[in-house]
Amino acid sequence: MHILVTGAAGFIGSNLCKNLIQEGHQVTGIDNFLTSSPQNIEDLLGENFTFIKYDVTQFVHVPGRVDAIVHLASPASPVDYLMHPIHTLKVGSLGTFHLLGLAKEKRSRFLLASTSEIYGDPLVHPQTESYWGNVNPIGVRGVYDEAKRFGEAMAMAYKRVHGLDIKIVRIFNTYGPKMRLNDGRVVTNFISQALKGEDITIYGTGKQTRSFCYVSDLVNGLTKLLLSDFQGPMNIGNPNEMTVLELAEQILKLTNSRSQTILRPLPEDDPKERKPDISLAKKYLNWEPTVSLQEGLEKTISWAKNVLEKQTEIQKSLV
Repeated sequence: MHILVTGAAGFIGSNLCKNLIQEGHQVTGIDNFLTSSPQNIEDLLGENFTFIKYDVTQFVHVPGRVDAIVHLASPASPVDYLMHPIHTLKVGSLGTFHLLGLAKEKRSRFLLASTSEIYGDPLVHPQTESYWGNVNPIGVRGVYDEAKRFGEAMAMAYKRVHGLDIKIVRIFNTYGPKMRLNDGRVVTNFISQALKGEDITIYGTGKQTRSFCYVSDLVNGLTKLLLSDFQGPMNIGNPNEMTVLELAEQILKLTNSRSQTILRPLPEDDPKERKPDISLAKKYLNWEPTVSLQEGLEKTISWAKNVLEKQTEIQKSLV
C-alpha cells in the first residue's frame, strides 16, 4: 500500500513509519517540524520512504495513488500545545479537513489519531469508547482536547456523508525512544531528571493514575487498526494502571538515581485517573500490549542516556 502519514517526524509518527516500511509498504511522510525533529526520520529515507516538509493546515495535495492516510500531526504534550494553542486548534480542525478532503479524492481509508484526552478528567473508570468525556472546553488544555473532539466529529461526518472508511484511534499515554527529553511528559521528565541527578518533579500528590504503553505496542495496534475492517473510535493503550508516584519510584530504581522527589501544584484540569478499556481492540484486532513497564522503561532509559551523552559531547566541543 501507499500510505500517507502526517506528523511523520514526531515520536509516534517516526516509529509508525519505520514499522510500515518494514512491513513492505510505501510511505510518504509529512511534517512541518513544529514540535518534531528531522533526526527522527534520517534512518528512514530511501526508496520506500518519501518526505515532504509541509504544514497540513494549508491545502494538501499528493499526486498519484494514496491507499491510506494516517493523520498524526499535532502538538501532543502539554508544553507544546500550551505554547502553540492556536496552531493546535488549526491542525485538529483545518488539518483534519484538508486530509479528509484528500481521502475523499483518493478514496483512501483514513485513520485519525485522537487521544485519551477527549475523555477529559473522566467520571467513568476505566474509559470505554462509549464514554463522552468530561472536558473543560475553555480551560488551557481545551485547545488540545477540543481539537481532537472536533476532528473526530468531522471524520465521522465524512463517513456518513461521503462513505469514507474512517478509523479513529484514541491513544493513551505512550513512551519510548524518539520522544523529546524536554517535552514535558511525565516519563521523559522523570528519566531526564533522574539521569541528571535533579529533583523529580511530581505535580499534585502523585496519587493521580496513568497507564503507560510502550511505543512498539502502540505502533503494532495502530497498524492492525489501519489494516482492519473496523470503523469508528477504538482505545489503544496499556490498561496496567499505576500512580505517578509509583512510576517515579520505578524510574529511580532502574536508573540507580539519588534524586529526591518534590511536589508541585497540580496543573489546571489535569486528569486524576486514566485507564483504557481495550475490549474492542482485543475483540476486533486481537491486540493487547506485550511489553512490560520495566522492559519498556529499561529501553527508554538506555536511549535517553545515549541522547544525553551526545548532548554533553556537543556542548564540550563548543567550549
